[in-house]
Amino acid sequence: MTTEATTKVRQVHVDQIAEKVAELCEMATHFLPEDVVAALERARETEQSPLGKQVLVEILENVELAKREMIPLCQDTGTTVVFVELGQDVHIVGGSLAEAINRGVSKGYTEGYLRASMVEHPFSSRTNTKDNTPAVIHIDLVPGDAFKIKVLPKGGGCENMTRFTIMLPSEGKEGITNFVLRAVEESGGNACPPLVVGVGVGGTSEYAMYLAKKAVTRKVGQRSADPETAQFEEELLEKVNALGVGPQAVGGLNTALTVNIETYPTHITALPVAVNLQCHSARLKEAEL
Repeated sequence: MTTEATTKVRQVHVDQIAEKVAELCEMATHFLPEDVVAALERARETEQSPLGKQVLVEILENVELAKREMIPLCQDTGTTVVFVELGQDVHIVGGSLAEAINRGVSKGYTEGYLRASMVEHPFSSRTNTKDNTPAVIHIDLVPGDAFKIKVLPKGGGCENMTRFTIMLPSEGKEGITNFVLRAVEESGGNACPPLVVGVGVGGTSEYAMYLAKKAVTRKVGQRSADPETAQFEEELLEKVNALGVGPQAVGGLNTALTVNIETYPTHITALPVAVNLQCHSARLKEAEL
C-alpha cells in the first residue's frame, strides 16, 4: 500500500558513525565544553574562600594545559557513555549501530592514548578490555531524519557517588531536596566538585537513573522548559551551594555549577529519585551526522 507522500529514508553508514564517535572521544577528553568553562570562571570570580579560589584557578589552568598540550583533562578518561538521538526516518546501513559505536570508542581510546578503564567479568577476574569498550549506549527514537550523538566520558569518582531511592509520594519536594543534599554532602571530595548535579524524578527505578544521567548532559545554565521544574533547579542549586563543601571539598561557596532535573510521569504509589553527579571536568562532545 502506498501513501500520497512517501517518506524518504536517509541512510547513515556505520563507518561514518564509527569515525565520528572516535573523534568525539578524543575531543571530549581534551576540550572542556564552553558552558562549563564559563561556569568555572564565574565560580572563580565569586568564590570567597582563598583555598577554594586557588583550586578553581588550578582547575582552569588545567583546562588550558590540556587544550594546549593535547593531554587528557583527567587521567580517568571514564566509562564511555553514548547518547544517540535516532530519527525514525534514518536507516543504518553497513552493519550494527552498537558495533559501530564500540568500534569508534576502541579507535578513539587506542589511537588517542586514552586510559582504558573497562573490565569484563566485573565480580571475578575483572579483566581489562584494553580499549575502553564496551560503551554504555542509550538510544532515543525520535521523529524525523536526524542522527545525533553525544559522547560523555564518565569518571569513576563521580559515578561511584550515584544514589537512588524510591520515596513515598507524600515526601514530595522536601524529600527530594533532602535526598539530593545528602548525596552531595556525603560525596565530599570523591566526586571532584564543583559539580554538575543531575537529578531524575519519576518513571521506574531504571528510568529515573537514566534521567539523572541524561540531566548531566544539559548545558550549564540551560534550565528545564517546565517552569516549576526550573524553579526547583534554582532552589536546589542555592541549597547545595549553602552546604559549604566547596571546590574539591576544601570549603567555599561553589559546590555545584548547576542542578539539572529531568522528570517523567510515575506510578501513583511511588516517587523514584536518582542523583548522578558529574565532576568539574564535565566532559561532553556532540555531533549530528
